[in-house]
Amino acid sequence: MNLCEIVKLLEGEVLTPEVTMDKEVPCAFASDLISDILMCTQEPALLLTGLTNTQVIRLSDMIDLVAIIFVRGKRPSYELIEMAQERNLPLITTNYTLYRSSGILYNAGLRSCKT
Repeated sequence: MNLCEIVKLLEGEVLTPEVTMDKEVPCAFASDLISDILMCTQEPALLLTGLTNTQVIRLSDMIDLVAIIFVRGKRPSYELIEMAQERNLPLITTNYTLYRSSGILYNAGLRSCKT
């Protein structure tokens, strides 16, 4: 599954249109806790989260994030979007909840990350 398909499934909005969206997504992980994200993601992953602070972008320097989806209609700051663009990291927002977004992607065949 690629990011363009995911945007359609989640009725999402791309926040970084300059960044390539044809990336393949091998797995997804959902969390609002930075410590969980750091401990449980050991492969390239799509992150679904409600966190909108700059720390979530700094995570991409430590782990291999394919993209970040902000749930519940959350919109990050301009500073955060700029940081993502510098890293060629796609950002997407959806009005769906974390639970619903995860369920939609799982039902569409996107697997959970290995822990």
